Amino acid sequence: MCSSQAIVRRPLFSKSNIELINALRANFAAYQHHHSLSGANQEISDYRHWTHQDNDTLYVPSWRPTPLTEPRDSYDVTAKLFFLPSIPTERRCKHTREAIDLVLKELGIESIDLLIVSYPGVSLDADDEDEGSADEDESARSDETQGLDAQVRTWLVLESLHEQGVISQLGVSEFSSERLSKFLPKVKVRPTVDQINVKDCCVVPKSLIVYAKENNIELLTHADCTDILPPGTTRELLGPGKDSANIIAARPDAGPEDLGLKGDIELQWVVKYTAVVKNRGVIENKGYFAVGQLGSCIEEKPAQSA
Repeated sequence: MCSSQAIVRRPLFSKSNIELINALRANFAAYQHHHSLSGANQEISDYRHWTHQDNDTLYVPSWRPTPLTEPRDSYDVTAKLFFLPSIPTERRCKHTREAIDLVLKELGIESIDLLIVSYPGVSLDADDEDEGSADEDESARSDETQGLDAQVRTWLVLESLHEQGVISQLGVSEFSSERLSKFLPKVKVRPTVDQINVKDCCVVPKSLIVYAKENNIELLTHADCTDILPPGTTRELLGPGKDSANIIAARPDAGPEDLGLKGDIELQWVVKYTAVVKNRGVIENKGYFAVGQLGSCIEEKPAQSA
């Protein structure tokens, strides 16, 4: 985010992930310009001059950590980890530590004050909660149980990091009082924060307010998309084009004549981090890591975009 333009004019009613998309575009453009060989007529192979490959992991652009400048206790460091649809629970568990390690290395620290988890498909509907769930059918209950089990399994990894002192507090996003009541008895380290979308901040259900107060859960607001970086947007960012990275081919089924890495890009997760100077309330460092896997080119480890 530090390399992005100082002012991003955000269209009214724009999607909340516009910050991430604009930051990625600006970051790509800055590195492409700095490492341009000829200036005007770059070829697709030029991306090798502003990216870095470590075994089968490609960093887009090359990654240079920006450690915090003041003592660690001068900051409140918060991270939000977005788990994405269609990614198996086992893979999420494996990648959770990778996401945290990237943030720690980026900021030059050993711990995060608060980590908030955003599970796919979870959204708070204030009207639905106030009306109750009496009309919920059996298939919905079954899906919810499977979802809960997957959430708890992932949470166990976060509990381990909490016990190691890597994360001080854990939080969730968009959990209703009903979802919390099912979730809390199954976990050892309870969330201390529940993030609610700003569109619901003025109509937070009374049941959630009461439940959160009884269980010492702080309700905070956010403006994040649940689907923070859709597949089409990811391919557009990394594919050919004036404002894109020109790294992967325009289509997953591109032929030999098409330029760029071939294969289907699958985003694995996104993590957002913020470091605020406590006594001044100033954001010193803010950014994202987005990690994706390119099916036919990178089999074991995903390509990483910062």
